[in-house]
Amino acid sequence: MFNATGGILRRYFQGVAMSTTADLVSLLKAELKAAGMTYATLAEALGMAESTVKRMFAKGGDMPLSRIDEICRVLRLDFADLARRVADTQPLLLELTLAQEKAVVADRTLLVVAISVISQVPVEEMLATYALSEAELVRCLTQLDRLGIIELRVGNRYRLKVAKGFRWLPHGPVMAFFRKEVLHDYFAGGFDGESEMLMVVHGEIGRGLANSFRERLARIGQDFSNQHLADQKLPAEQRQPYTIVIGMRSWLMQALREMHRPSESRNGLK
Repeated sequence: MFNATGGILRRYFQGVAMSTTADLVSLLKAELKAAGMTYATLAEALGMAESTVKRMFAKGGDMPLSRIDEICRVLRLDFADLARRVADTQPLLLELTLAQEKAVVADRTLLVVAISVISQVPVEEMLATYALSEAELVRCLTQLDRLGIIELRVGNRYRLKVAKGFRWLPHGPVMAFFRKEVLHDYFAGGFDGESEMLMVVHGEIGRGLANSFRERLARIGQDFSNQHLADQKLPAEQRQPYTIVIGMRSWLMQALREMHRPSESRNGLK
């Protein structure tokens, strides 16, 4: 498989060193303690003064990427593993910025790959399913890594950096794309195929219960996502693509709105 490992790793480590140096230093401190190694011992191994080592480990100290690499060698740590452990502790995104969404929507191929990685579709399946070359897929994965949506790893594997409760910006570019190009296509179906259904339920409920219904609906969506991940182990011929659209909105369809009495009149009905 086409692989961009070398350049990606160098850029990834540089990004980690610039943005999360404090986390790397904290982890290195813990590793020093676990190994029973003092600053004096480390300084001797590095050929440096102990005072210089202490300054590097001090809060706000300057520790360049090359020095972190040297310390890893002394401690017999894998630099890639260290950086990955730091990345794994970073908070996951609940939504993207406007700029990130604009970048995703601007490139249709990138959008397809973004939707796939958010669904945690394996790289091999993306190549088998979509008319993508390996080079095109790696380009998209690299761009998603730069946008902070995934962490691209060795062998073109990736780690998703969005949370389980992730959603697109309600009035952002991606939802605008869905409203313009997806919703009509989706609802044009008859919803009468195998295991398909469509329900539209209108009613009035207490304000205090609305949130509990929303949370229950959100759990259904998460259950569907979890089943999708669990069924990745099944052969492709045993899986069928489904899309569920879950929505809840304080809203009346136009036909009902047009015949609604004014609030004052409704309140006065006997």
